[in-house]
This record gives sequence, C-alpha cells and structure tokens, in this order.
Amino acid sequence: MADPVETAELLAFAKTVEARSLSRAAAELGIPRATLSRRLARLEERLAARLLRRTTRSMVLTEAGENLYRHARIVLDAVQTAEASVRQVDDVVRGELRVSVPPIVTASFHGMLCAFMERYPEVRLSVHFGSRIVDLLREGYDVALRASTEMEPGLIARPLSREPLLCVASPAYLKERGMPRSMRDLASHRCLMGFSRGELPQAQWVFGARGRQHVEGILYSNELGLLRAAAVRGLGIAYLPLTIVHADLTSGALVPVLPDRLRSEALLALVYPERQFMAPAVRAFIDAVAEWAPEALGVKFPEPCREALATLNEKDRGRAVRGGSKRPRVARAATPRAGSERPGRAAKATAESKKPPRLRRVGAAS
Repeated sequence: MADPVETAELLAFAKTVEARSLSRAAAELGIPRATLSRRLARLEERLAARLLRRTTRSMVLTEAGENLYRHARIVLDAVQTAEASVRQVDDVVRGELRVSVPPIVTASFHGMLCAFMERYPEVRLSVHFGSRIVDLLREGYDVALRASTEMEPGLIARPLSREPLLCVASPAYLKERGMPRSMRDLASHRCLMGFSRGELPQAQWVFGARGRQHVEGILYSNELGLLRAAAVRGLGIAYLPLTIVHADLTSGALVPVLPDRLRSEALLALVYPERQFMAPAVRAFIDAVAEWAPEALGVKFPEPCREALATLNEKDRGRAVRGGSKRPRVARAATPRAGSERPGRAAKATAESKKPPRLRRVGAAS
C-alpha cells in the first residue's frame, strides 16, 4: 500500500497552482524554492502522475493536476476548519467540562460551582457525585476531586488539604468489649468499614506511612455519616476523619482508640490526566476550586481536639528520638555528680557503661 499523501505536499501543490509561480508560492509559504520543488516532485512520484508542465516561461496544469487540485482544495479547507475548531481565538473560556466529586461536600462547594457557572457562562458543566473512583481517561472525565490515603498513579494531583484520620468508639462499646491495647486486639472487635476505591469492601485499615492492619467488619458503607452514627450507638469501632467526629470527641460520645498507633491522614486533592495542553475550562475550574479550598476546608477544631493532636504529635516526636540515635541518652549520663573530684572521668565511665558492646570495644581500642 502506497504512503498517504502528506498535507504539506498538497499545500505546496495548491499554493503553486494559485500563485502560478514557484517563486511566489515559496515566498507565500515561507519556505525556500528548492524545498517547494522537492515537495512537488515527491507528490508526483507518490501519485505516479505528472501534475504540472513547467517551462522557463509558463506552467500548465495537466488533466491529472486539475482533478487533484479540486479535491486538494476541499481537503485543505477541511483541515483549516478542523484546526479552527480547537484553536483558542479569544480569551473566552468555553467548552464542555466533566467533573467527578465525592458525595460528601459542603454547601459552600455548591456555591462555588454556581459562582463558576456565573463567571463562565459558555462552559457546559457536568458534575457527577458518587463514591466510585472513576477512570478519568476511559470515562471521559476532565478532573476529579479525590479524598483518599493513597492517590491513583499516573494522574497529576493538586493537594487541597490534609485531614487526620482517627480510630474511635463509644464508651459503652469499650465498657462492654474492652479497650484494644494493641493492633492485634482489633481482630476480636467489631469494626465499621468503608469501601476501597469506593467499590470493594475494606479488609484492612491503613495507618502511618505504610502500615496496614487486617480487621473484620460488621458494617460496610460509603456514607461516613452512617459509620459515625453506628459508632456513637456503640455498634463498633470506626476509622474516620477528625472533621466528622470532633464534636463527638468533645462531648465524650466517642473516645479515641489506639490514638498513638492507629491514625493516618486523608489527602483531599484535585486529580487530572495531564498538565500540558489543558483546556481553558479545565484550568479555570482547577483554579476556582484551589481558591475556594483554603477557607472552606480550613476546619476550626475545638480546643480539646487541638490539644489531643498536639499530644499525639509530641508522642511521635518522642518515639522518633528514642528509636533513633543513642547520643541523647549518653549526653544525659555524662552529667557529673555534685562533689565529684574528677567529673570528667566519672562522666566518661558512666557513658561507657551505657554504650552497647560494640561501642565499648571501639572505645577500648581507641
């Protein structure tokens, strides 16, 4: 099968016919005359037909050339129309925009959407509310609002906020079934679970950077409000965002469970397939959501919640120091006792006694 005719070759041919001169056609196309001649020669060779009869004083179309010119003009006009259909010729934001968002959003989000439509009246906006994680490329979505501990690879994410996740239960439930003392204890408890990627029932809770704990659920729902209500009624242990349970923690209706071990962060972010060649409507929507997010998502936690988070963060820092270098412990042991005649030697002996065996051998050799 012969190679298809290139648009550049058709354009060179049509421009030459219209200009009736190789030099003039080359000037209008902004290319050297030699380049134009090569394109015409390739076109004739590809079609195996003489299109133009050229002499030093004239240029005449052959019958094949006349037929090709009529069709070539139609093709070139269609190409020009196709380019104009996607090329932005003004600053007006227009076009279709498909957005996927989770079902739990605030009233201010609805207000932001309405303000976006008022500002960009030529945008046709489709907003799908649901807990299912849509495939942006396959299902034709331009952008999605995601709340998750893990973002889907292959997409660009623009973070909007991070929210703590805490494990909670009611005092009545813990009185009846006991407070878990370790992660393994959760295996014998009734857990209130969500759905992974909005579709599959959860089988584990994610905590920390890479920690995962398998748990058994007795209730599964993609409605976090239902999981919270079930936890308050004493039906089990739930793993929920702090914004949903902070009022219950303040009132005592819920209490933290393993707060220094089982906790994580949920990232709320806008995700979209690409940054390059982004449609103006998509860019305008991303900017609108990013402008709305700081005020709308800046949750003002009650003082007890802030104090609880500060306490947990302080415990994390303490464990990091204890689990890291031994130098802080040696430095404290090196403090001389009051009344010691040779504080340097006493501090050194105390420090050496605190070192692990390998460090003692190194000290003895030095």
